Amino acid sequence: MSDTHILDEIDRNILEELQMDAEKPYVQIAKSLNISNSLVHQRVSRLKQFQIIETTQVNLSEKGLGYESSAFTGIILKEDPTSKNIIEALKKIPEIVECYYISGQYTLFLKIVARNNEHLREILYEKIDAIPGILRTETTINFGTVFKRNCPVPDLKH
Repeated sequence: MSDTHILDEIDRNILEELQMDAEKPYVQIAKSLNISNSLVHQRVSRLKQFQIIETTQVNLSEKGLGYESSAFTGIILKEDPTSKNIIEALKKIPEIVECYYISGQYTLFLKIVARNNEHLREILYEKIDAIPGILRTETTINFGTVFKRNCPVPDLKH
């Protein structure tokens, strides 16, 4: 359920605290918001139940792990009904870290990480282009992330 009407000011404040630091202990959140620790636990459980909080995860540094290159690749399929098999094949390539259905000239849009440009070439030409059903790909090199963030928590006044 994504009904934002279930959010109140306490929920918004908890979400903002967790967006700044997902590992922040609930007791610290409670102290900073001047509410009880048990209320934070109850609210976070409810936010998970309503799928407003999907998961708590560790964000790994691509550069820190040796991935010096990244790119965005649009995929044009021979036939759209083959996308299920293509997606399953793409899931087997660990360097593909995001995959989206999109509108426009491409059916799928990927984010790929690679150790260097040679590795990126191998992923594109030896792995992705070898998947049956892919007609063509177009790749744009990523020179760096300017910013990345979660979607905003809706304002209760609107």
